[in-house]
Amino acid sequence: MNIITALKYAYRAFIKNDDYSRFYIAHRLSLLIYPKSISSEYGRIIFDEQEFRDYYFSFENSDSRSFDRKYFLKEAIKITLDIPGDTAECGVFKGASSWLICQAIKETGKNHHLFDSFSGLPEPGLADGAYWSSGDLSTGSQEARKNLVDFRFAHFYEGWIPEKFSEIEHLTFSFVHIDVDLFEPTLASLRFFYPRLSPGGVIICDDYGFNSCPGAKKAMDDFFSDKVEKIILVPTGQAMVIKK
Repeated sequence: MNIITALKYAYRAFIKNDDYSRFYIAHRLSLLIYPKSISSEYGRIIFDEQEFRDYYFSFENSDSRSFDRKYFLKEAIKITLDIPGDTAECGVFKGASSWLICQAIKETGKNHHLFDSFSGLPEPGLADGAYWSSGDLSTGSQEARKNLVDFRFAHFYEGWIPEKFSEIEHLTFSFVHIDVDLFEPTLASLRFFYPRLSPGGVIICDDYGFNSCPGAKKAMDDFFSDKVEKIILVPTGQAMVIKK
């Protein structure tokens, strides 16, 4: 579709002024600008869930790029609520994902354990490509602590992965969210949490399906190459593993 045709669609959508027409022209324009873009089918009910939208945009303002990933995380943890063990997140940033995890487990008696340097990424290795640099995503812990202040069962472990893992080595886990972008911390997280994950427990790697994070994908692929579990790549770019 060329720009003239796109403008014609835009005019028709403006005249009709209905939701589907606006969606359709947004879809067509996105293809014009970035041909690889794939829009989902019109009318997905997750976009009408106002409570989730309120949560999401309270963390992300107007940036919707991780909306579907956060929604998948919210839904995936449901299958682990009756599985024995605490929850954990490696790579906390501002606490948006941990907020969802804490909200899900708040009536279960589980604790949530958060690991982050809050000093940004460490030095990327050869497996990590050229996208990231040391110090990227740097943020202090104050914002995450403020965002999770209502969850007294959320415990912070501030430091480079895996140096603080020894403080919880006696625990078992039902759900682990890994969002550290790079090969070494992803692999260290898997090595620690996998043997402590209860049968039926879930590991989600946020970065697996993104060209910007080849190290995270390599860590997952290498670690699970001799395991019985299969890595499930979902359309959001996340990968999920269910412990057997």
